[in-house]
Order: sequence, then C-alpha cells, then structure tokens
Amino acid sequence: MVAQADPAPSGSAPESVLDEALQGDDPAAGLRGVVALRALADRLEFLHVQRARGQGWSWQEIAAALGVSRQAVHKKYGRLL
Repeated sequence: MVAQADPAPSGSAPESVLDEALQGDDPAAGLRGVVALRALADRLEFLHVQRARGQGWSWQEIAAALGVSRQAVHKKYGRLL
C-alpha cells in the first residue's frame, strides 16, 4: 500500500517542507513539497491577478502574462474578482 501524501503538517513552514523534499529520499516528503509548491503558486497567482485587475489590466493582458487564454483566466477568476 502506498502512503498518501498529506499537505504540509500543521504549523510547519513551507520552507521546511520544501527543504525536506529537496534534501531527502522519502517520496512522501517529496510529494508534500509538490503540494506546498502548488498551494504557493496558486496563492501567488491569485494575488497578482487581483492586483492586475485592480490596476485596470484586461483579462487578455493577464492571460498573456500567464501564458494562458483569456477564457481560461476569466473562467478561473472572473467570478472571484
């Protein structure tokens, strides 16, 4: 049976999770690192899409900066912003 990769343990800093993932041989630790990176990327993307919209950027400009279609970025964030 394969151990399931839980997100970063409560109270652990993302940096420590990533350090463990990069330096260790434990696949569970590595996969926790992947989860932590995805969560960080999602938060960073949302923050900067929000800032761009607040500064008057069009969905097309945001999409171009992210390397995705206007439809994709609008579908993901249109109702949230």
